[in-house]
This record gives sequence, structure tokens and C-alpha cells, in this order.
Amino acid sequence: MAAKTAKKKPPQQRNGFKKNEYIVYPTHGVGQIISIDEEEIAGAKLELFVIDFQQDKMTLRVPTAKSAEVGMRKLSGDEIVSKAMTTLKGKARIKRTMWSRRAQEYEAKINSGDLISIAEVVRDLYRSDTQPEQSYSERQLYESALDRMAREIAAVQKVEEGIAKQNIVEVLAKSTSASRKAALESASESDSESSHEEDQAA
Repeated sequence: MAAKTAKKKPPQQRNGFKKNEYIVYPTHGVGQIISIDEEEIAGAKLELFVIDFQQDKMTLRVPTAKSAEVGMRKLSGDEIVSKAMTTLKGKARIKRTMWSRRAQEYEAKINSGDLISIAEVVRDLYRSDTQPEQSYSERQLYESALDRMAREIAAVQKVEEGIAKQNIVEVLAKSTSASRKAALESASESDSESSHEEDQAA
């Protein structure tokens, strides 16, 4: 025990990541490095990032040497956050493929950890009150992407997750009422000309 107390102080920083810093882990989203520990596994000493994912009540131990390999990254900068918010305003791109295939693509985007890709999923799966209801699996994927996006934006902007989520939904609602209404109108022949003029005016 005496030898243990004399042990060197644990490192505060490794590979550009610091203790107490918020990071993004692709498959789990935003977590906080609570410590950088050294453990002995199978006779070999291994240095680990101990990451706490509070919302999921989960702790992950990631070898510091493998942080880049697993895609662990710092929080997005303001420029990426701004780009992600702009992505929400774009037109939803829904492929005419089977739902199971689309669901796999959406899931891959969510687990990529890339904020822009996650924003695309949020945009494509968002439904306003006036639009047809989503299926259970669509809703699940939408909520998952929205949570991921809101958590990272909240961590970047140092606001509560609920506020970040509200901002995202407000942007979606505004763009939906304008662009999606126009898209619906252009689908009916009688209104196609007037919606085209509205698009040009916008």
C-alpha cells in the first residue's frame, strides 16, 4: 500500500485532451473526461481516459493511445455549429428506398459523431404538427439525433440542453413553414407557378 501512495500523480492531459474536458465519442455523443488513469491489464500498464456520459449513466474507459483510432474528438467549434444550424434550414432529402435501408444510413450518420451529418438526420426526420405522423422507428431516430445535436451545442455554447433543443426545433419549424409549404404547393399543378414565384422572392 505504501508504494501505491508514493505513486506519481496521474496525468492531467494526453493527446490534446485534458481532464474535466467535454469531448465527443462517436457512438455515445458528448462525455466528460473525469480522469486519466493508469491500470494494469494482463500484466501490462495501460493509460486510460475515464469518460463519464451523464445522460446515459455510463462510464467508458478508452486507452489514451487509441483515442484517435476510435474517433474521439474535441467539441465542434462555433463555425461547425453554425454550419449545422444552417443545415437544418435546408430542404429535407428523403431517398425513395426501403425504410430499413434508410434507417441504417441515419443510424450510421448519428454514430459517426459528425455534427453536420447528425443535423442532416434531424432535418430529414423532422415533422411539424401539420405533417403526417412519423412511425415509431422514425421518431426514435429523430429523437436520438436531436439529443446528440442538442448535447453538443449545449456543451459548446455553455447553455442547458433544453435551451439548445428548443433553438434547434425553432429553426426547423421556421424553415418547415416556409420551404416545405412551397414544396407541397409545387407538387399540385394548380399552385406550381405561384410557389415558384415565392421561391424566387425568398
